[in-house]
Amino acid sequence: MQRRDVVILGSTGSIGTQALDLVRANPDRFRVVGLTAGGANKELFEQQVAELRPGFSGLGEQACVEAAAMACDVVLNGITGAVGLRPTLAALEAGNTLALANKESLIMGGPLVLSRAAPDQIVPVDSEHSAIAQCLRSGSPAEVRRLVLTASGGPFRGRSRASLAAVTPAEALNHPTWAMGPVITINSATLVNKGLEVIEAHLLFGVPFDAIEVVVHPTSVVHSMVEFVDGSTILQASPPTMLIPIALGLDWPDRVPDAAPPVDWSLVNTWEFHPLDDEAFPAVALARAAGRRGGTAPAVYNAANEVAVDAFRREALPFTGIVDTVAAVLDQATDVPSTEALTVDDVLAADAWARETAQRLIEAS
Repeated sequence: MQRRDVVILGSTGSIGTQALDLVRANPDRFRVVGLTAGGANKELFEQQVAELRPGFSGLGEQACVEAAAMACDVVLNGITGAVGLRPTLAALEAGNTLALANKESLIMGGPLVLSRAAPDQIVPVDSEHSAIAQCLRSGSPAEVRRLVLTASGGPFRGRSRASLAAVTPAEALNHPTWAMGPVITINSATLVNKGLEVIEAHLLFGVPFDAIEVVVHPTSVVHSMVEFVDGSTILQASPPTMLIPIALGLDWPDRVPDAAPPVDWSLVNTWEFHPLDDEAFPAVALARAAGRRGGTAPAVYNAANEVAVDAFRREALPFTGIVDTVAAVLDQATDVPSTEALTVDDVLAADAWARETAQRLIEAS
């Protein structure tokens, strides 16, 4: 077994720190040659650099782009948000395997990102898409009927839309099954995260939007499923942890022994699945519409949401105002370039326009 040289972008975040735990536990498999972070936790970053002594380290977006282009076996993009787009493109253009936890870069860039990727160069690290990738080993693409993404439902599962208006940031950050960063935790509470994952699944696996379903699964043990044309459904199950998808991302297509504890089958396990309440949580339907529209519409969806989430965290916007703001910005996005003509400048311009428009709408509300 040859040890893999790994670059980790976003090393101080949730994905990055867990990846480093896997590296420490498997020194015969992985060696860190590059580390970058945004700079929010400089003390931890300095500790990581001192411990692992990578050949390259740095803070900020440009450092991430440089690290992503290094000669290595795999780049783990664990950055949060739109700032991950340029590093994603840099990793792909350098020919590195891209373990992608930064879903925003794929959703923003869409076909622009895919056009730069060789077959199997992108390995999904989202638990849902990692689960689907594993399940797809059970059949050929022609045998797939639909993908089924599971959603925990977040902390407000079962609540009506009217009851969500007074939700506080502290309540939205109290996720029942996952420990994640603040932005993705709030995205899970609004189900914007699941909307982004629907677009991501469409792009990664080439499955039409009509063949991608979302079901609510509160315990988050089943990470997603693939239904085949003969009526069989293959699912991937494990306790709620990101260690398994991260390990697969670093060592794909091989599995890392003992990456995480399995389901304990000696205990009683009950798995519940519920339909998604689109009226209370319209984010998924809105994402489907943006995905079907194509062009820069997914980038607008993502950027408007990032601004709205920040406003909610500052208590400048109510919880339900997050998705309402995204919808309003999309309604104003009339000049959307076609998917075929999309450029990096188009994506970044749409991102900037959506942020400015969302901020203006929030300030006027």
